[in-house]
Amino acid sequence: MSAMLILEMKKNLQDRGLLFWMVILPIAFIVLAVSIFASGTEEASKQDIILSIIPGYAVMFVFFIMISMVSAFLKDRDLGMTARIASTPLSPKLYLLGKWIPYTLIVFIQIVILIVFGKLVYQVPIEQPIFLVILAIALSFTATGLGLALGLFVQTENMGIAITQVIGLGGAMLGGLWVPLELMPKFIQTIAHFLPQFWAHQAFQDALNGTLIEKDLFLAVLIILAFGFGAFIVAILRYPHFLKQARG
Repeated sequence: MSAMLILEMKKNLQDRGLLFWMVILPIAFIVLAVSIFASGTEEASKQDIILSIIPGYAVMFVFFIMISMVSAFLKDRDLGMTARIASTPLSPKLYLLGKWIPYTLIVFIQIVILIVFGKLVYQVPIEQPIFLVILAIALSFTATGLGLALGLFVQTENMGIAITQVIGLGGAMLGGLWVPLELMPKFIQTIAHFLPQFWAHQAFQDALNGTLIEKDLFLAVLIILAFGFGAFIVAILRYPHFLKQARG
């Protein structure tokens, strides 16, 4: 599994398209959003807006890693790599972990870069760094876990892109990442509590501001991780069907 892990990590680090999706585009959106929504406001209000935008866009864009994961699994399937690996002693679980872990590391690095960018450019406070690391690990696990399951389910890359857009943008809209949740209808506020984006965004905001208590951290991490573990179980169950479709 270690050889696959290293190979996948090298391929991803050399992918300039991944750099665009994971770093350049989120930073561009953050700068644009801050310039639109925070300009001309009082300093206190401006900081509150920035404190919502930075973690909001960080949470939203981590889910776009699913596009790269779908592409990687479909290439392995169509080029015969999946079938060849299946003929080796490597178990399905280790194969999936070998594909999954590099993307988890990449997403974690993405979150760190965006938070540090917010600190350096917009003086966003980082009052509870340990809590932020724990949240970043949990969110990285879940976003890539969903990508793992999606990569084994979709038949085409375009289908994967479409579903990723629904999860990423739909979750951002309903989870209060774009508009403060208290300004949205009651039914949307209810829906938000069933989305990992909501819990991640709220916890990141509080941890940056230094107001996140341990009980709320535990609850947020538990809910976020539940989606990731659920996705991994789905991927394990789906793998035999995926393998049947693989070109020998």
